[in-house]
Amino acid sequence: MAATLIDGKAFAAKVRGQVSEHVARLKEEHGITPGLAVVLVGEDPASQVYVRSKGKQTVEVGMNSFEHKLDVDTSEADLLALIDQLNSDPAVHGILVQLPLPGHLNEDLVINSIAPEKDVDGFHISNVGLLGTGQKSMVPCTPLGCLMMLRDHHGSLSGMDAVVIGRSNIVGKPMAQLLLGDSCTVTIAHSRTKDLPDVVRRADIVVAAVGRPEMVPGDWIKEGATVIDVGINRIDAPEKGEGKTRLVGDVHFDSAAARAGAITPVPGGVGPMTIACLLANTVTACCRANNLAEPEGLTA
Repeated sequence: MAATLIDGKAFAAKVRGQVSEHVARLKEEHGITPGLAVVLVGEDPASQVYVRSKGKQTVEVGMNSFEHKLDVDTSEADLLALIDQLNSDPAVHGILVQLPLPGHLNEDLVINSIAPEKDVDGFHISNVGLLGTGQKSMVPCTPLGCLMMLRDHHGSLSGMDAVVIGRSNIVGKPMAQLLLGDSCTVTIAHSRTKDLPDVVRRADIVVAAVGRPEMVPGDWIKEGATVIDVGINRIDAPEKGEGKTRLVGDVHFDSAAARAGAITPVPGGVGPMTIACLLANTVTACCRANNLAEPEGLTA
């Protein structure tokens, strides 16, 4: 039986619609417009595209978008001064510094200079600690998007056996914490896990976030399991012509889809949810800053 396709593109559009409705209510009932500030240092082409997309979608849902594009040789002191300014600006509810930063800048120092309540990426050490101890925090966007899709597909996740492949601070570790928060039994696995195929085969939920193209074959997947593929890898595609490439995930899609109950595609799965959840986090931050009820369905 072929797996149900979890359409991240359609689900992200639904989330953006919810965000837009909540923004409209904040404006009408409280005279407040959520604001997202994005800081880009340098001219990395992929980062530029991503920042443009964030700005466009921010405006489309009715929020204020503040973009700060800095030269690649911007000093650490100048960048920290800008962040301090944004921390103090009441019109800015969310701050995102686009990564990666140029090599002369200390990413940890920069991230931890953002006010935790405005850290809509959820990378500040305070938010990491709050999430890890089950307290209210800002949650990293990609894991939050994965959780939303899992909740939408399954309803309750309580008691399910989940395996997260990958132990990064951005996806793997926070994903495990979110699944624990929904009462899953969670294993964090990685490339050095002994008997990795057997570990994955017992899982009702598999979240692959290891950054290796098609590392997880279909015969690792338990019949009927739900597979969330976070990986985005570009590989050669000679069938398309000389020098052509295509995007694949960390899971071998065709063989996994033949066994899974549900699976996200690459592209069009987890990817679109990341910006949608960034917008959701900004609304959440705005509500918390103004002691208003948080938007239902848009937080962990």
